[in-house]
Amino acid sequence: MTTTPASPAELLDSLRNRPFALLARDADTVEVLTGQVVDVDLLADVPLMDAAGTAREVLALVPFRQVRERGFACHDDGAPLRCLVVDDHLAMDRAEVIAALPTAPVELDGAGFDIPDEEYAEIVRTVIRDEIGRGEGANFVIRRDFTAGVDADPHEAALTWFRALLEHERGAYWTFLVSTPGHIAVGASPEAHVSAQDGVVTMNPISGTFRHPTGGATVATLSEFLASTKETEELFMVVDEELKMMSAVCSDGGRITGPHLKEMSRLTHTEYVLRGRSRLDPRDILRETMFAPTVTGSPMQNACTVIARHERTPRGYYSGVAALFTPRETLTVDEATHDLDAPILIRTAYLEGARLRVPVGATLVRHSDPHGEVSETHGKAAGVLGAIGAVERDVQAEASDTDEPAAPRRLLADDPGIARLLESRNARLAPFWLNPQGRGADAPFLGQDALVVDAEDRFTTMLAHQLRHLGLSVRIVPWNEATDAEVDAAALVVAGPGPGDPRDEGSARIRRMREVVARRRTAGAPLLAVCLSHQILADALGIELVPLTQPHQGLQKTVDVFGEQASIGFYNTFTARVAPETATVGDTEVAADASGDVYALRGPHVASVQGHLESILSRDGLHTLERLVAQALGDPGL
Repeated sequence: MTTTPASPAELLDSLRNRPFALLARDADTVEVLTGQVVDVDLLADVPLMDAAGTAREVLALVPFRQVRERGFACHDDGAPLRCLVVDDHLAMDRAEVIAALPTAPVELDGAGFDIPDEEYAEIVRTVIRDEIGRGEGANFVIRRDFTAGVDADPHEAALTWFRALLEHERGAYWTFLVSTPGHIAVGASPEAHVSAQDGVVTMNPISGTFRHPTGGATVATLSEFLASTKETEELFMVVDEELKMMSAVCSDGGRITGPHLKEMSRLTHTEYVLRGRSRLDPRDILRETMFAPTVTGSPMQNACTVIARHERTPRGYYSGVAALFTPRETLTVDEATHDLDAPILIRTAYLEGARLRVPVGATLVRHSDPHGEVSETHGKAAGVLGAIGAVERDVQAEASDTDEPAAPRRLLADDPGIARLLESRNARLAPFWLNPQGRGADAPFLGQDALVVDAEDRFTTMLAHQLRHLGLSVRIVPWNEATDAEVDAAALVVAGPGPGDPRDEGSARIRRMREVVARRRTAGAPLLAVCLSHQILADALGIELVPLTQPHQGLQKTVDVFGEQASIGFYNTFTARVAPETATVGDTEVAADASGDVYALRGPHVASVQGHLESILSRDGLHTLERLVAQALGDPGL
């Protein structure tokens, strides 16, 4: 039950020797949660019910190491999945809380990054060259930590920093302080990773960070940022990655709205909102969406492997989530018992004993500048430290953010020019993901089934959703679980995309995908091959495979697909290449550009495509997918 205490000062003082959380999730109140701490191993173990079967409210700190539940790599530091099982949940007036919180400055000593600037720049170069440059993924987030000693009482320091955030930070999704034995987290997260309320799942991909210049942001400076191709493509890539997750947990796949601006005191971000419906337990939703690509990379599974290769220490709670599970007041049959609200644990300071740690990361893409990414981490660390009052704030920026005391602050997003720049981004995107996606009665492939073989890129969840929209009954099977019997029995096999070099015969995953493609071709059975599997098919036909001079990661191109121009999104580092003007190889037609790069293949009961027709960047993706499926099923006239 939520009540209001008589004295915020007395309540705050009583928190010193017990676990608690302070949450500011709206402009007027601060919620105070107290209870007992329970550490569990798996998300399924989060104790949402007591022994009598009564629903309980739980605030869980989910560390990055939980990705092991999905079989992903990580430096396992043993950070606990820590649950505050709530006994009391109080609401206090925000202004009264601020007045009751301490103000004495907290001094830091020995401050600096754990990895020197030039060493971090070299890590960036290595990731671009050896990971993105060799097809391991589109983007990766590599972190480093700003650390310092704190010569102050931890409880008082945390409350002081929380006050600074309440007073000076704006635009945060959650402003919070979570204090449990041996560990304190204080932050202002701009980003809701995932929420589930009354069966509606929402995700909020944010990418692109505009650091306000001295004196504050202006329409002119923000417009220059919004015009950046790099920033725009980064946002599109994380939307694609989170749509993969939405398609896995939502029966309707997920619909995108936006883009919007997330305007904070010292930073502005660009964002989209994704929504869909789900009946899953919120713990399952959280498991299937671990973790945000904005703080890991894509594809997610390989991003975790790359992080483990290049980050020197475990992440702890950085890039995990704080997950509030709240019992629902009314339920119908088969509905989840709890709603979920889970922001990403970024823009957060951790206090462990007398040591402060502020983890920050930069998103590395094919055209990243190493020293620019170094600067990015400095800016993010300074943003957190300035927000908590640990370093000097930009007083001019705060003044410009506030405007005249009596006048409401005008958001930059309200400027007509800024609004047009934002809206213009959607002209590049696939209407399928911007509109309702229910299956129509005239779906062309009703009554037929498809087996999608996942080669470790969950673009397959989006692809499966589009295939269902076209009428197919679809099942996704990981490459190492797809049996020969299943591969042989399916009406249509879709050999999926994945990271890596298609020529790598030492990879068990690529060997198995070669076997899947070969079995279907030998049997003359319908096959659609996508991206990595398209390259494998091309290789089987004797077409050369070569690395691209510049990887196509998150690149939108208009290409000729067997007589029709199609706008398609590409995420490839390798390509199949024929001699210019080659139209056929044996009995297979080739769609290639003037240089010989092959975009699609089609032959008897087989079709393939290099691009990702399911991507938000594929404006003509659904129509092209229908054409290729029809070709594979032997009815190219559809």
